[in-house]
Amino acid sequence: MITIWPQYLDKNLSLNEGRKISKEYAVSNPTIAEIERALKRLGFTYNSQKERAYPGKWYEKSGRVLVEYENTKLELIKEVSLKIKEIRK
Repeated sequence: MITIWPQYLDKNLSLNEGRKISKEYAVSNPTIAEIERALKRLGFTYNSQKERAYPGKWYEKSGRVLVEYENTKLELIKEVSLKIKEIRK
């Protein structure tokens, strides 16, 4: 089970603030709804927890998504981010 926080995909954040992938793959201000839509289109099983707060920003309820995935977290985050870019076009 892999956890995806919107901060992992956010182009506007630095690596210290929580971004996990390069800005080349990242998107601006991703939402839980966009992450869910991307996961659905990619065919993944997931569970959303909208009331959760990212530990680095405990005061902001950004939500998170738990995903069933076999490979690495970075591969999944990159795949989701690219799908969000495709959906936004």
